[in-house]
Amino acid sequence: MTGAVWRKSNRSNGDANCVEVAFLDNGRVALRDTKDQGNGRAFTVASGKWAAFTGSLADAGFTGL
Repeated sequence: MTGAVWRKSNRSNGDANCVEVAFLDNGRVALRDTKDQGNGRAFTVASGKWAAFTGSLADAGFTGL
């Protein structure tokens, strides 16, 4: 995932207890724990699965996604 641009919620308080997301060039979405930034561990999902997941969160009342 070289060159991935990682981001996290602007509601994060910076104490490394967050999940970061990166949208990859191959159309997949990568996720990692902020505590694991330097070790290369992350998992990927298809962009459609990510959209379904975040859509479900929004439908349940979670905002800021």
